[in-house]
Amino acid sequence: MLYQTQHSVLGDKATLESGSDLSFPIHIHNSFEVIIATEGEIEVTVGGNKYIAAGNRCVLVFPNQLHEIETPRHSKHAILIFSPQLVRAFSKRFEANVPKSNSFLLDSFYINKIVELKGNKSTVGLKGLLYSVCDEFDKNAEYTEFTGDGQNLLFKIFSFVSENYKGNCSLYELANQTAYNYVYLSKHFSKNTGISYTEYVCRFRINEACYLLTNTSNTMIDVAYESGFDCLRSFNRSFKSILGISPSEYRKKALIHDSAKNDSI
Repeated sequence: MLYQTQHSVLGDKATLESGSDLSFPIHIHNSFEVIIATEGEIEVTVGGNKYIAAGNRCVLVFPNQLHEIETPRHSKHAILIFSPQLVRAFSKRFEANVPKSNSFLLDSFYINKIVELKGNKSTVGLKGLLYSVCDEFDKNAEYTEFTGDGQNLLFKIFSFVSENYKGNCSLYELANQTAYNYVYLSKHFSKNTGISYTEYVCRFRINEACYLLTNTSNTMIDVAYESGFDCLRSFNRSFKSILGISPSEYRKKALIHDSAKNDSI
């Protein structure tokens, strides 16, 4: 299994991938993924359940769901991968649940909007599109408790981080709550995800910080504490090591970007 850090989109971000004859081995990431076949058929296996993406029949993969993509003959695709932060009101409702079926019908209007999505789309416009897609999915969806697709321990770890990232999120505390040895937990997580537990926690906290930086006027120190960092220095260092810029630069760029897009509408 591969943990796709490049597909774990940080902050209010989304990426659109297109191409042909896509096949990708079983993997996992902390983002939503809409899979659209613009030509032919794509087989998508999510948590052991196989779906066909073709025409208006699409597949929505939830964060931390194991999934695999195969093209049996020929296909062209558009895959939109987006951070849960972009649809926070929707994603927060289902942190402990997953859909019984990931397949859904999506109106051609929204498919065309996704296929034609450009990098200069405003954050407001992007959120509007994504909420509409999630609403289309939610209309006929049924949900069940998130058991982790057979990887129960791994998903207990994901849940633990989600619930405790603001406070004590150490491996020692995780070991206390799961009754596993902390060394075993560390090795198990790294083996199944390809990254260390510490890196995952840091990326999770940075993702929360990105949301606060672009959606609130909180001070930097408040953003740091709300994201689970114990001091501003640690927050700044971790943020820059992952995103390449400081938190203040990130906020400034986000504000300039949205201002420019709003002026052009």
